[in-house]
Amino acid sequence: MTESRFGPQAPELTDLQLAILGVLWEEGEATVNEVRERLDERRPMARTTVATLLSRLEDREVVGHREEGREYVYHPLVSEEEVLRSRVDALAENLFDGDVPTLVSHLLDVGDLRPSELDRVRRLIEEKEARMLAEGRSEG
Repeated sequence: MTESRFGPQAPELTDLQLAILGVLWEEGEATVNEVRERLDERRPMARTTVATLLSRLEDREVVGHREEGREYVYHPLVSEEEVLRSRVDALAENLFDGDVPTLVSHLLDVGDLRPSELDRVRRLIEEKEARMLAEGRSEG
């Protein structure tokens, strides 16, 4: 993984790769058939397609496997949080030139937030400020 101002950067992933990872995050680990069965609920695909995608994810060190009999049991090597952080980082960099306040402003403008959701955003900002102060990372 590479580094960015937001922390470790997970590899870029397609929607299908994210769907496969989603199954592994939910289940903890799964065989090719188990992943395919879970994906069939939303998007049917061949077992060989799932196996190929898992193999490519393993080559990129996104998933790993252990052998159980004649099957591989796959597990995620990157967390959902790492991938989310990486995707938000890419969004901020690509669309807002890394300007996080502008990104947040845009999200607030386009979102139809209820007062309770705005209160939650305020609390999250206050919690972040408190953590930064505790770590000695205040501006000034």
